Amino acid sequence: MSYPTPWQGLSLPGPGAPSMLASHADRERAVDVLRAGYGEGRLDHPEFEKRVARAYSARTVGELSLLVADLPQGPAPQPMTPHGPVPPAFLPRPQPRTNGKALASMVCGVLCVATGGLTGLPAVILGHMAQSEIRRTGEAGDGMALTGLVLGWLSVAGWLVFLGLFGLLAVLATSG
Repeated sequence: MSYPTPWQGLSLPGPGAPSMLASHADRERAVDVLRAGYGEGRLDHPEFEKRVARAYSARTVGELSLLVADLPQGPAPQPMTPHGPVPPAFLPRPQPRTNGKALASMVCGVLCVATGGLTGLPAVILGHMAQSEIRRTGEAGDGMALTGLVLGWLSVAGWLVFLGLFGLLAVLATSG
């Protein structure tokens, strides 16, 4: 007759197996099975505490086997998900895709300095288009679009001031 040891999934040989003395490692394995059962909600706290106390005071492997006989071999297997055995609720949320027009708006806005403000108008147009798409689709990149808009509008305002002063000088030069 063989007696199973639930924490190992093995059977002990011979008729005297239940009276084989338990080692500290045997007790710890039994307590691990009890912890897993408690963690899964198979045992309430008083029952868990009582069984752990009995496991630490058990003298034979047979006594330990009786304490864990109604529990599975450690944690119950979880069904596989596309992300492995982790439930989707515990996985990090996927980051939304960054809007390409928002990135282009920011690049055009930054390049305003190097191009003398020529990329300001494209930065403004792309920034407004990006913000509209971001509101509609939920994509990321609102900060980039805003950066492109601010730099683009500063560039456009700079050009308007420059052209206004140039026009004023032209009018003053012709009248005077």
